[in-house]
Amino acid sequence: MAARAYWQGQIRLALVSIPVEIYTATKSGAQISFHQIHEPSGQRIKYEKTAPGVGAVDVDEIVKGFEVEKGEYVLLEQDEIDAVKLESKKTLELTQFVDANEIDVLYYEKPYFVVPADDLAEEAFIVLREALRRTKKVGLGQLAMRGREYVVSLKPCGRGMVLETLRYADEVNKAQGYFRDIPDSAPDPELLDLAETLIGKKVAKFDPAGFHDRYVDALRDLIERKKKAKGKKIIEDKEGDAPNRGSNVVDLMAALKKSLEKPDARTSAAVKTKPAKAAAKEAPAKKAPARKRA
Repeated sequence: MAARAYWQGQIRLALVSIPVEIYTATKSGAQISFHQIHEPSGQRIKYEKTAPGVGAVDVDEIVKGFEVEKGEYVLLEQDEIDAVKLESKKTLELTQFVDANEIDVLYYEKPYFVVPADDLAEEAFIVLREALRRTKKVGLGQLAMRGREYVVSLKPCGRGMVLETLRYADEVNKAQGYFRDIPDSAPDPELLDLAETLIGKKVAKFDPAGFHDRYVDALRDLIERKKKAKGKKIIEDKEGDAPNRGSNVVDLMAALKKSLEKPDARTSAAVKTKPAKAAAKEAPAKKAPARKRA
């Protein structure tokens, strides 16, 4: 395998130890990065480290400090910080197993591929992988890597397994603070039926290759056009593309019905849905109140 292992060690389950290697499962996308340029000269902007009242300082004179009070710092030397770093233990001990749906998606951080370190480890590796798959459980443990300890999960993935680092409880904001102002009321049954039908029309298998970063594509196109225009300013007015927001139930009802009438080329042909007319039942007309006789 050409890639370099991010971590090498063993997974331990009771008295069984399985030598494994871990590889980064993700990579940075093709992002567009910009530099700050001094326009009159065309030179790139550089930054100088300075201290108030001192001016430019030498890099060798810079240390790390933790602010304990406003303007007051505890200074730490790098060797002092290095001394408290956890040794990169070579063992991941699985101490608990849970259902996958018990772990909130907010806790997952970064995935890694896990493979057997050698041929001798393959049998035990496959046994653990299939045991997790049959029981539909996720293994949990703590792993020290590069001076930090992580909570990690382990689950089957094809022929191998995936290890994911998890955030600690104090790294995740409580959702209640953001969701508490949302009304806890049941939606209109007819609106809900229309929305479910619309979702059914767009059901398809997940294909990550079907999505791409349109903003990066647009930036690349802009840079290319800017080169051809030899620095001439290029501005496009796209305010007319902004969608109108529905502000009441009538608008939402009309928008859902109109959405059901539109053909969707991306909808999988294998997906069968109820006809829109059958699903989108017309709302019963309200009777006008009887006039009172004088």
